[in-house]
Amino acid sequence: MTDTGEMSSAVLAPDIWSDAVLAARLCAIDPGLGGLVLRGGGEARDAVVAALTAGLGAGAPVKRLPAHIDDERLLGGLDLGATLSTGRAVSRTGVLAEADGGLLIVPMAERLADTVAAPIAAALDTGEVIAEREGMTLRSPARFAVVALDDGVESDERPPVALAERLAFWIDLGEVRPPKAFPATGDDLKAPGAVAPPATDVLEAISVTTLALGIDSGRAPIFALRAARASAVLHGRAVIGEEDVMIAARLVLGPRATRMPPPPEVEQAPEAEAPPPPSSDSDTSEQESGEPQPLEDVVLEAALASLPKDVLAQIAAGGGRRSPQGRGQGKGAKQRSPTRGRPVGVRAGIPRGGLRLSLIDTLRAAAPWQRVRGADAATGIGRVQVRLDDLRIRRFEKKMEATTIFAVDASGSSAMARLAEAKGAVELLLAEAYVKRAQVALVAFRGTEAELILPPTRSLARARKSLGALPGGGGTPLAAGLNAARELGEAARKRGRTPFLVILTDGRANIAADGSMVRQAAEDDAEAAARAIGLSGIASAFVDISARPRPEGAKIAAAMRARYLPLPRADARTMHAAVKGVQDAER
Repeated sequence: MTDTGEMSSAVLAPDIWSDAVLAARLCAIDPGLGGLVLRGGGEARDAVVAALTAGLGAGAPVKRLPAHIDDERLLGGLDLGATLSTGRAVSRTGVLAEADGGLLIVPMAERLADTVAAPIAAALDTGEVIAEREGMTLRSPARFAVVALDDGVESDERPPVALAERLAFWIDLGEVRPPKAFPATGDDLKAPGAVAPPATDVLEAISVTTLALGIDSGRAPIFALRAARASAVLHGRAVIGEEDVMIAARLVLGPRATRMPPPPEVEQAPEAEAPPPPSSDSDTSEQESGEPQPLEDVVLEAALASLPKDVLAQIAAGGGRRSPQGRGQGKGAKQRSPTRGRPVGVRAGIPRGGLRLSLIDTLRAAAPWQRVRGADAATGIGRVQVRLDDLRIRRFEKKMEATTIFAVDASGSSAMARLAEAKGAVELLLAEAYVKRAQVALVAFRGTEAELILPPTRSLARARKSLGALPGGGGTPLAAGLNAARELGEAARKRGRTPFLVILTDGRANIAADGSMVRQAAEDDAEAAARAIGLSGIASAFVDISARPRPEGAKIAAAMRARYLPLPRADARTMHAAVKGVQDAER
């Protein structure tokens, strides 16, 4: 193997453009790597796609996935015109089968529907596409590389996890531009040769690095090993070397990191055996390179070097890194609809009660049987005969509107300090509610009961009027407030909305559910109400607004199964940003 000190200086400073081109060439060598997720880039992205296309060789098909493709075009099915004219079933090849042996480009991958991502992922796993069409099973070979073009603007806009997890390389090109003189040919790729099985230290280095970075995907170390082998083939080596493993860690493991590795344990030497101070004429570089660094440590450094600085800071702060599936944008959940929304396929059925007939799919179902039906019929030969079993109706999917329900502690212990901030956070959420087709409601609890101050609305003027009249003072009937918020959320869910609860309180209940001023009973009732929210499955956040957070708030949040946010010194904008972040993470 190459000396560790020499390799560290050569590999630990990654260049985004070079890494992207290298990843494309590795995919051309080993189609088992799946492909790439490319975010941003512009011209650089096109050049990377060109490099991958050139590496696949002349004549390799390159297919671009249409934005609104249906199952028939994606997987294949009946050729309706040929089937009706011949009276027998004639199949048509889908896009996935047409891309066999080549490249499939997925534009706007962050908007790709799960129903489209799933067949692509299955083809990457099995190397074939299977379509069930009217009693026929169509199987076609479909081995291809995928380039998912991620044009998401927000950080939480990512391609579906089913697709992204099957692509070895996730590369953010940002504002990178390709060099002017870039050869988009595959002439410099070496012919594949035999590579010896990986050594034990290579397997250990990849495994240790995967665990140290908090990567829980079983595909990641497999992709890293395949990438290391492809790198050895690319550079004409018969054995997987240290440089190959470092390249694989940088390109595959680094972008998937979810945490910073723990610091190494340093053994303290005995005081009596303190080493003498180094002499002034000693050569530091020789001392550092005298004892080679373990391979797993070098590979881990290479993986960490591929992380942007802001991601390192985010992971170090405990925020973690979202994988490309994070696609929550403050919207409601998806819901099947019989009459409107985005089409998601068809099913057998009778078009009544507002259901829509899919004429083309009905004809496809009837077409293979025309010869048999024509021979049996006394009249009507030459016409398309449709039976009841052939009828197909459309299926739709729509986004449920979101309803954010604030339950604000307006008691004497919280009103004076935090009620103004809570009002400001509600107004900030309402300001963007119209764009996202969301509603906001407000429940205040004080004294001995909870009161619905603001029913679900998108009217900012109405909200301001209600918030301005919100009184403060009295006891803390936390159980009543939690129950009122849950009941309002369940009512919203019955109306086809996605509820989200935000509880703003210091968590110190002193009024029981029956109105008595028994602190222990009040705490027990509050915990029971919190458990009811947790069992209801309604997503929620618990904002501890006390000056000094106490264990009571964390205990209530745990019973609610809610995200606990201690914000002792937050203004309205900070509170709004925290709540919005939790909303995006939950959906």
